[in-house]
Amino acid sequence: MTVKEQTIMNVVGNKIHTSDQEITIVGKIDEPLILILDNVLSAMECEALIDLAKSRLQRAKIGSTHLESDVRTNSSMFFEESENELVLKVETRVSELMGIPVSHAEPLQILHYKAGDQYKPHYDYFTTGQVVNNRISTLVMYLNDVEEGGETYFPSLRLSVMPKRGRAVYFEYFYNDNLLNELTLHAGNPVTVGEKWVATQWMRRQRHRYL
Repeated sequence: MTVKEQTIMNVVGNKIHTSDQEITIVGKIDEPLILILDNVLSAMECEALIDLAKSRLQRAKIGSTHLESDVRTNSSMFFEESENELVLKVETRVSELMGIPVSHAEPLQILHYKAGDQYKPHYDYFTTGQVVNNRISTLVMYLNDVEEGGETYFPSLRLSVMPKRGRAVYFEYFYNDNLLNELTLHAGNPVTVGEKWVATQWMRRQRHRYL
């Protein structure tokens, strides 16, 4: 008999309550744990994050190599840790939602995809070299409604998550069974009409912030 792997989040029912938000679970896969969540961010918060990020965007880079690649053609920026009241508010809510202390969080990243931009299938955790403090979970938050395309696609699971303002997809990959981790292979499908704005939070196994 196979023992079910423990998850980071202990999800009961179809609601998750943080200190300032009621979030609705609209879809779920048990192993690996993947949740599709509505009402993670308000419309006002989404618009404010986009406005703050617009002038700071640069071509996005790949993982621990920090190199530009055709695998990823979008642009991005990182906020400083808790750099303003809004970022602190989002970081706190996301930490409570993901069940991991803010001290384990990477800086909040904003991604922008123009028509034709994409991020080909990849893992969020680091798979090369000796990684002492690897990533263990991801929350992808959609900041706008996309006219066409731009889905977050998990090819091994044949799962597509449609972008919708305020919605998020959560997934984790810290399992002892690496086959479960590998099922979190995912892509940002090409945007075919319009644009896509995303906020991404990655969590580490151990403390990542020291301020």
